[in-house]
Parts: sequence; C-alpha cells; structure tokens
Amino acid sequence: MNNTLFFIITGGPGAGKTTLLNALRERGFVCMEEVARDIIREQINKGGDALPWGNITAYTERMLQATIEAYKDAIKRYEGQPVFFDRGLPDTLAYMRLTGQTMSPAIHAAAEEYRYHSRVFLLPPWQEIYTTDDERKQSWDEAVKTARVIRDTYRHFGYDPVDVPRCSVADRVKFVLAGAGL
Repeated sequence: MNNTLFFIITGGPGAGKTTLLNALRERGFVCMEEVARDIIREQINKGGDALPWGNITAYTERMLQATIEAYKDAIKRYEGQPVFFDRGLPDTLAYMRLTGQTMSPAIHAAAEEYRYHSRVFLLPPWQEIYTTDDERKQSWDEAVKTARVIRDTYRHFGYDPVDVPRCSVADRVKFVLAGAGL
C-alpha cells in the first residue's frame, strides 16, 4: 500500500531537486535529504571506495540500506505529516539498471514494501542549470539518460511520474504543492 503522505522529488542529476526541496523546507515542510550524497561525502572523507566511480556494488548496497532507514525514520518521526524525499527507493533501483547490476527478489520486495505516494514529482533535465561538482560527475548526456531510466523505473513499480515544469523555484513549489493536494 502506498504511503499517501510520502512524496518523492526525483529526476536526473542537476535538475534542481535540492533547490526545490530547500524551498519546501523554508515553507515548513519536512524534507528528507538525498542519501547518495551523504554516502559519497562519507566515503571520500574516510578514503573508502563505496563510490559511484569505485566499488559500485558496495555504494548501491549503502544507498539501498540508507534509503530504507530514511523511510523508516520518517514513519517514526513524522507520522501524519507530509514528507518530501529527495529521491526514493526506486531511484536506487534505477541506478542499478544504469550500472548493469542484478536486482534480487529481495530488492524488488523492498520496493513493494516501502511505498510512497503514487504521484512522483520528476524534474526533467534542464541544461541551463546543469552543473557538475566533486560529488556529481555525470556528463549532460548521462544526466538525460538517468532521468529517462528513473521515469521508466518508477512506472515499472506502478508510480505516476509527473514532470515538474522548468520555471521559477516559487512556481515549482506551487506546482508540487498543488499536485500533492497540500
């Protein structure tokens, strides 16, 4: 069963997810951080190799566990409140598809167990705002491909990805809140 108060903000890298989530947070909404960047920072700081450009399998396993923990934490801490997630469990599965990893039945079961609202807010690639940094190393073409695989993965798991328009942050916030019924 879908958790109708858990909303996902997703899309390829550099599409404005963090900016949108920060604006939602400023309006008083609960927003869960993207786990992937935390893992990358942690691994870089301690000289680990569980990185997208290192041990991809270890990186993916950490993403999967951290995403499930974030979901469980949100249930405990924010019961009855709307929560916006910077990516969800299907994003990890999309990453697995992108990197050619095998999805076990246990991973599929987790995607069915930890459900979010059926409407998923997908920020499409937006070249004018796309940048890379120490944690985001994908090329523009990789960002476009990532967004496509994310959309397909969410659809595969029964979600309805809705494109958030390329417009001002304020207008994006209005679009998301209206689409979430908030």
